Amino acid sequence: MFEPRVALASLSGEADASWARAVESHVGCAFLGGIALDDRTREAARAMTDRDRSEFLPDDPVAFVDDQLAALADAPLCPAFNVRSATLGPVERAAAVCQRHDAIIEINAHCRQDEMCAAGAGESLLREPDRLAAFVEAAASTGATVSVKGRAELDGVSLPAVAQAIEDAGGDVFHVDAMDSESVIADVADATDLFVVANNGVRGTATTREYLSYGADAVSVGRASDKPETLDTVREATVEWFASEVSP
Repeated sequence: MFEPRVALASLSGEADASWARAVESHVGCAFLGGIALDDRTREAARAMTDRDRSEFLPDDPVAFVDDQLAALADAPLCPAFNVRSATLGPVERAAAVCQRHDAIIEINAHCRQDEMCAAGAGESLLREPDRLAAFVEAAASTGATVSVKGRAELDGVSLPAVAQAIEDAGGDVFHVDAMDSESVIADVADATDLFVVANNGVRGTATTREYLSYGADAVSVGRASDKPETLDTVREATVEWFASEVSP
């Protein structure tokens, strides 16, 4: 999917092309965004900014995706874009843009902000796997590589079952925020053949190896994504891990 197997996890209102380019030589993938695509999620994003949340709110969000990915055209990493929407059409249009740029589109089933969940996006999708699957199918219909970002520790939600729904709908990647339940990565990895990216608390060799030991195919770094020394340590741990797996 990408090498080295370290990604930058999207940071709302911060993760743009400039953010990715600042550390492009240290990672294999950068998830830009998230970006609210439709009227309902854009209204939610505006409400979130009113209480000092940082959000991308360009006039034309799909054009913004296009422009940001174009700015990474010659970057030595796999570009990706995390998107939020309560309706299918904008996701399909954004996915078509990602497909043209050979980028991953990531459906946000992760945001837990009340406004975004009330709009029908974010982690509310984890509670409705059939609806999440419809978003995955719409994105996959464009030929784009499709990721879903989700989180653990949500009452009544089985992440392995969600993973199976994503895979059945044509998805490729499950980007899992493990919260404080790191071993959930093993449950997800055992449930499907999706490429599993583990997120939360990745700061060095020990945390990286822990996630990889549970079966993660890669790890992602969020708040420390602007620290090259941390990214290098994580990258070295992934390279050593997978090299040892293929050694005779």
